[in-house]
Amino acid sequence: MRITTWNVNSVKQRLPHLLGFLAEAQPDVVCLQELKCVDDAFPRTEIEEAGYVVATHGQKAFNGVALLARRPLPLQEIRRGLPGDESDEQARYIEAVIPTATVPVRVASIYLPNGNPVATPKYDYKLAFMRRLQAHAVALRAREEVLVLAGDYNVIPEPEDAADPAAWASDALFLPQTRAAFRTLLNEGFTDALRACDGRPGVYSFWDYQAGCWPRNQGIRIDHLLLSPQGLDRLVSASVQKHLRGLDKPSDHVPVTVELDLG
Repeated sequence: MRITTWNVNSVKQRLPHLLGFLAEAQPDVVCLQELKCVDDAFPRTEIEEAGYVVATHGQKAFNGVALLARRPLPLQEIRRGLPGDESDEQARYIEAVIPTATVPVRVASIYLPNGNPVATPKYDYKLAFMRRLQAHAVALRAREEVLVLAGDYNVIPEPEDAADPAAWASDALFLPQTRAAFRTLLNEGFTDALRACDGRPGVYSFWDYQAGCWPRNQGIRIDHLLLSPQGLDRLVSASVQKHLRGLDKPSDHVPVTVELDLG
């Protein structure tokens, strides 16, 4: 099973790129973030015609997450919204179970808050969201399922995950508190799939639109797929589809994909 996470930065603007990727890579499951549209405005028809079933948790102009499963795979037990704060109206979390011929796979698409500017409620919200995610992840891990927590975490885990770490020293994505919260999640028994397969520095998933970051490869790695122990046992490979950043009018993120052996 191939599972991809991708912050598309407006699904309607990036629909041709998304459809091209589905045809090219044929992922079994796709976790999308930053849809920037309500559920009714999501291009469901086009994606269903490409061979996928769809579950969305949208929000007008901001945020929004979705799960796509390649038919005949269904999406079951769909959860919209991260538990722990009933007042949180931001569309940043969707989860579902994909039954297969061998084992069920639980997948979440996560769009973690950016948190900037620091020293504002936005950063408080980011850390609170991470605490809620940790609590929910621990509860899910107890099910002992193949679990993939995929998405745009807006976290640069280590200095080697940025081309210029010093430039991010005071940014919410790289502050010590942010990185500590991410490590706490890993310490609960989850594995960063890409780093389990590729420990090289210089592997990025995001390049800002400004200052020629893409041509100069001034990127950061903030899109992650975290695996439960049962998921790690089935990990075959993990890779970044970097070439999509070079398309005309691309997202500033590229897809990251893991392959699991469910046999």
